[in-house]
Amino acid sequence: MKFVIVLIWAFILLFPMLGIEGGRFVWDRVLKVMAVITAAGMLVLIYHYFLKGLSFRPKTFDASTKHRPPRKLLIGLGVAGVLALPWIADNYTRDIAINVLIYISLGLGLNIVIGLAGLLDLGYIAFYAVGAYTYALLNTNFGVPFWLALPVGCVISAVVGGFIGYPTLKMRGDYLAIVTLGFGEIIRIVLNNWDSVTKGPNGILGIKAPGLFYPVVENGSIEFAHLYLKNLIWLYYLILAIAVLIMLAVYRLNTSRIGRAWMAVREDETAAELTGIHTTRMKLYAYMLGAIFAGFAGAFFAAKVRYVNPSSFIFLESALVLCILVLGGMGSIRGIIIGAFAIIVLPEMFRGLAMYRMAACGGAMTAMIVYRPEGLLPAKRKAQEVEMERKIADTP
Repeated sequence: MKFVIVLIWAFILLFPMLGIEGGRFVWDRVLKVMAVITAAGMLVLIYHYFLKGLSFRPKTFDASTKHRPPRKLLIGLGVAGVLALPWIADNYTRDIAINVLIYISLGLGLNIVIGLAGLLDLGYIAFYAVGAYTYALLNTNFGVPFWLALPVGCVISAVVGGFIGYPTLKMRGDYLAIVTLGFGEIIRIVLNNWDSVTKGPNGILGIKAPGLFYPVVENGSIEFAHLYLKNLIWLYYLILAIAVLIMLAVYRLNTSRIGRAWMAVREDETAAELTGIHTTRMKLYAYMLGAIFAGFAGAFFAAKVRYVNPSSFIFLESALVLCILVLGGMGSIRGIIIGAFAIIVLPEMFRGLAMYRMAACGGAMTAMIVYRPEGLLPAKRKAQEVEMERKIADTP
């Protein structure tokens, strides 16, 4: 019955999106799409009810003899593809790839707060704004270069994270979400109305791109020349380096004592406190570390666009980062990468379908939450928990 409901829902959702061209319905296309969906649905039904329990392997099959591509080879090909992408792509594709890496960085930061510590933060984009405005103000007013402003932006973001996190330490669930949403909106409103500092809704112009000094031999002497990284190729490698550093940091945190303490707080805060974990301190650590990673991404965003204004840091951005976590899988670095790719790249691929692409994304997210709540590539622990819950629910 569920399958029939989903099939009808897919018809309704895709009917207007794929049937409109030039302001009129194209019935042939609609019928073809319906035929494809129906055929795919029938294949899923056949697999689920007739083939799922069958095994086509011989009983003497040895899993070690199965031919699989070497893992190192696949990783090497993936790394080579990521490094070569900006040289074989156009500027439009480079810009999308940079945006994906920015949202991967944001997703990894929010993953600490929500995925590991279990703190539902709906105002996370405020730390992104703090990092961006810190670099913008330091650079335009005092001429501070990107590399010096970057750690300052991270420190200020961490301070703001602690300031926002401290009043919410005793809150849980919906109350925590509402309060963090309020704090995020307060920061955006302050940025929008503090005209003397942030230039209000007009934003800050004239932000300089990141720069590098490199040696130049001239007239027998070595001098240092300055190069601004305005080209999208160099900006891509810069945000790639930032994203990789954040991935390594999150990976280490996952397996550290702090990471295990966060997981204990997420599962049962009272039990964690009884075992000797300082839950207040752990929550503050989660807020502050997540804010630091958002500060990294925000400073880079300001350096890339060279212009910031409050409209870039609305609640929709926080919701987008949260969707990346839900789609990819809480606590999973691989899942966040896949989620960021799906949320950022797929809407761009279907940009010609105008607003109907957003309806399709919303439908896909809803189906994901209903049929795979753990995400596309969840962390092993999370996947085991969901599987156990399903077994308990199916037990008569």
